[in-house]
Amino acid sequence: MAKGHRPRRGSLAFSPRVRAKSHIPRFNSWPHAPGEPKLQDFAGYKVAMTHVVMIDDTKNSLTEGMEISVPVTVVETPAVRVAAVRAYTSSTYGEKALSEAWAAELDESLGKTIALPKTPNTESSLAKMEELIGEGKVTDIKVITYTLPKKLTGVPKKNADIMETAVSGSDVQAKFEYAKSILGSEVKITDVFDEGTFVDVAAITTGKGTQGPVKRWGINLAKNKHSRQGSLRQVGTLGPFHPAHVSWRVPQMGQMGYHQRTEYNKRILKVGTNGDEITPDGGFLNYGLVRGEFILIKGSIPGPSKRLVRLRDPMRSKVPAMGEPHIVHVSTQSKQG
Repeated sequence: MAKGHRPRRGSLAFSPRVRAKSHIPRFNSWPHAPGEPKLQDFAGYKVAMTHVVMIDDTKNSLTEGMEISVPVTVVETPAVRVAAVRAYTSSTYGEKALSEAWAAELDESLGKTIALPKTPNTESSLAKMEELIGEGKVTDIKVITYTLPKKLTGVPKKNADIMETAVSGSDVQAKFEYAKSILGSEVKITDVFDEGTFVDVAAITTGKGTQGPVKRWGINLAKNKHSRQGSLRQVGTLGPFHPAHVSWRVPQMGQMGYHQRTEYNKRILKVGTNGDEITPDGGFLNYGLVRGEFILIKGSIPGPSKRLVRLRDPMRSKVPAMGEPHIVHVSTQSKQG
């Protein structure tokens, strides 16, 4: 008799599926990018999706050189501010924070998120950090940035979102000089990314609470001939009696959504400063009007509207530079239905 077989239901790639610790996504690795120092990360807030009509510039495409309709995601990207510079050293257990210098003037919104230094001695801290660099103890320089959500009208929050951002380059001294030059100042999206470049997008997905195995893993409902004394929507078996252990591979109920997800090689099609160019009549659903700086990212990205989104230099990019895209039309048709 043939042995019945079917692929398992649901991917185990992201197990265990637990809630994210914070609504701010984290990057554990940064690409090695030699050259002039710059920030390798920027943050924005997801608005909604729309579509644009552009000239297809993908080589060897069947529609190369023709006008095509492309779905895009709108992300509002107001300027972020640099709060501190942090120096790292290598240890047996990885990188270890060695020293840091905070800016003298910080926004009140940051004080609602963390406890700020009461008397930051910026000059002496930077001098100590430079001395450590001269001694060869510092192996990497990173900066602490925070968002300014009070500049947005579509995001009803006042507390700043704080993040740690890497600085590109291979020379520690050059990275320190660049970080020192932007300490306490605002950085715009145009200082980090250009139109046509590829980025990695990380965000926290939409939370769906506790769900059963049918919705969470996609298992089948119990059939008429099967024993279904308990429920139609339960898993058929948890496993054998011996060993008396339930494997983590068995589909069970639990948290669904609100997980961090990173999507690689998403292309920035447009970087704009006037939101009127892309805001539809009546505004975006669940968001409102885009009034400041924004970007259009090809395709969809994780998370609901108003969720914080982080953009990073690509880690796995093998796609050659394609240049600036030629956008013919941006849809501003009303989304109200």
